[in-house]
Amino acid sequence: MEELDRLGWEAGIAFRAYGTHVGVRVNQADVLERLQPLFPPGWKSARSRVVDRLYSLRVGPNRPSPGSRIRWYNLLYANTQRIARTLDLDDLLQVLVADMRLFVAETSETRVFIHAGVVGWRGRAIVLPGKTFSGKSTLVAGLVKVGATYYSDEYAVFDSHGRVHAFPLPPEILEGSGRSIAELIEELGVTPGGPPLPVGLVIVSEYKPGARWSPQTLSPGQAALALLANTASARLQPQRALETLKRAVGRAPVLIGVRGEVDEVLEKMLAELDNAA
Repeated sequence: MEELDRLGWEAGIAFRAYGTHVGVRVNQADVLERLQPLFPPGWKSARSRVVDRLYSLRVGPNRPSPGSRIRWYNLLYANTQRIARTLDLDDLLQVLVADMRLFVAETSETRVFIHAGVVGWRGRAIVLPGKTFSGKSTLVAGLVKVGATYYSDEYAVFDSHGRVHAFPLPPEILEGSGRSIAELIEELGVTPGGPPLPVGLVIVSEYKPGARWSPQTLSPGQAALALLANTASARLQPQRALETLKRAVGRAPVLIGVRGEVDEVLEKMLAELDNAA
């Protein structure tokens, strides 16, 4: 860390998000202004400079010398570990956002984070657990298209009462990721997120071409374990995570099964939620 400290930093900020303290420092002050909209929702500046994780960004010159053959790499460190080295600053920012959000999700003492897509439907949340590339973003986009409210396609964030809070990706990251959700939100003119919602339905699904949606209902114990498998803090805080999940899905049906194309299952999924009311 001492070697990094001596490199010289123009600007920095410490903030708190969901009980976790994070610091960011940069060698170009204007980069910090671009970074702040990418911080986790609800972040607040912190006076203390003692942080749980410190990100250091070394950005190449904005205007390299004409004719220069030097390749200026952008570097990103988390504490003393280099986690990104790239010529493209946008790529670096995506790594930063992903790492920062995962760290907050794993260490938060005020919320429980599950890898899941989330939408709001008639005052309740539909939670779609799944790892990256599991198809949850496709389901979220399909549900938004038929009128659901976009809450997240990355994490379902639960408070101690088991309610789900919005945790949308920053627009800059959404637009650069090739996903369809940002385009849908702009096209439909809707505002992402809303008040925290009770869980109305949880769907654990796996895409299989040509599959027919015929799910099984999990028991409360099975449901909590299925969600725990996708919980970011399961390794560090298993007991608190399990207790929160039990409260969250205590009265909500949890369905598991394979599914075909999104358009073929949306109406059935929404019908399941309406029937559970």
